[in-house]
This record gives sequence, C-alpha cells and structure tokens, in this order.
Amino acid sequence: MKIVNGREIAASIKIEIKEELSKIESKHGLKPKVFTIVASENKESNLYLKLREKACKEVGIDVHHSILPEDTSEDRLIREIKRLNEDKDIHGIIVQFPLPKNVSPNKIIDAIDPKKDVEGLNPLNLGKTLAGIEDIVPCTPLAVLTILEKENIQLQGKDIVIINHSNIVGKPLATLFLNRNATVSVCHIYTKDLKSYTKNADIIVTATGKPGLIKGDIIREGAVLIDVGISKVGNTVKGDIDFESVKEKAAVVTPVPGGVGPVTIACSLKNMLKVFKKQHIKL
Repeated sequence: MKIVNGREIAASIKIEIKEELSKIESKHGLKPKVFTIVASENKESNLYLKLREKACKEVGIDVHHSILPEDTSEDRLIREIKRLNEDKDIHGIIVQFPLPKNVSPNKIIDAIDPKKDVEGLNPLNLGKTLAGIEDIVPCTPLAVLTILEKENIQLQGKDIVIINHSNIVGKPLATLFLNRNATVSVCHIYTKDLKSYTKNADIIVTATGKPGLIKGDIIREGAVLIDVGISKVGNTVKGDIDFESVKEKAAVVTPVPGGVGPVTIACSLKNMLKVFKKQHIKL
C-alpha cells in the first residue's frame, strides 16, 4: 500500500509558486496581498489559519488578518468585505469558517468580489466550476485532484465514490471528476447503503468527519482512498479511514494528518497567485 506524502506534494507546489512570484516581483515590483477575515475562536480553524499564513510567507505572499469579535453581526462582516473589495492594493479575500451563528454563510460568500475570491466559493466562481469551467476552483477539490495527478492515477473510466455533497467539497469535486470522464456517485448522510457504493469503487473520497467510517470490509481490493475528513479523538487527529483495517486491501491511501491538508493549503496559494495575476493582466 502506498501512503501519499501530502507534505512533499505541497512543498513541490510551493517551490513553483515561489519561483514565479520571485520573477514577477523582480520584473514588475509587484507582490500579492491577501486578507483573511476571522470572526471565530475555533481552535482547528485557527491552526489552519496559522499554517496557511506560514505557507504564504514561505512563497512571498503578503498575508494580513482582519480579526472581528465572535458576536460580529452579518452587516458588519459584509461591510468589512466591501471595504476589502474596494481596496485595489488587496488582491485576495478569504473568510475563515466557521462564522458566528447569526451570520448566513451564503450572504458572506456572495459579498466577496469574484475577482478576489481565493476559495472559489462565490456563486459566480462556483457556478463556473459546476458548469465545467475550471477557473478559480475550490481549494479542497483542487487538492484531491492534484494528489491523484501527482500519483499518476488515471480517472477516465474509473468508478469514483465521493462521500460528501457540500458546495465546498462534494459538488465541485464531482464536476472535476466528470470533466475527466469518470463515473461518479455522490453519497451523504442520507445514503441508505453506503457499502453498496464503496465496495465497487476504484477511488473513494471521504469527507465526513466521522472517524473510522471507511473500513476494509467496505472497499474493494486495490482501491485508492482519499481522506478529507478530520476530527479530534481525545488528543489525536483522525480521518474518516480506519487505517489499520484498509492497509491490506487499499493500493493508495492519504493519511490524516499529512495528506490532503497540506496540499489544500498549497492549492490555496495557487489560487492566490491566480487571482493576483487576473488583476494584473500584463502578467
């Protein structure tokens, strides 16, 4: 069984981005500037924020934070987004989830200028992705696709099961796979017989946050398993895959941590570079 080294894949992506940004800065004196809006004290979210900030600094992206109180109103958040939309010196905007309970995620995402939407979740960008136009693609689906490409796993004609139907992961990822001529099944919490789907799948992508969901008895021999799920069990971070029970049957597995997570951050940097270049056409 091959265990994917997500940190290694992420490092190679960061080297490419750093080299390109260095050339742009030398030639044009320009550097990307990205703002993250934070209105939550969520520990896991804040850890991800710090890891992304570290990655930005490694490649030469200026990253700043707008820290708002946890009881911030929806109107206050939208005003902050509009301020950043109008600032020509800011190239990218990320709103860190989770948001305060009184805030509609859809309204917040809708407020982000599509040209500055690093996460690819604004309805215009997400709509393009779902229509098969791969422009600013959501970071986690892009990371999954990147891992499969780096591991030279062919998608055409493959049976793929995605266990997640969110706008952030499942829906855009299904489209990316369909664009590459795979046969895709999207499962979720209301799927009655998960095993009937996973047992015949060449590739399984799981993103439920339910530790140990994917066990050896529900996969086929030689399956490729991509684990996007993450949850805390005591002091340990776990994925959706029961690693011990699948190791004798799976061909390829991404670990948690160290699998999809680092590549997702690297893909976020790729999107930062893309939105930056879009705002400077001559680049």
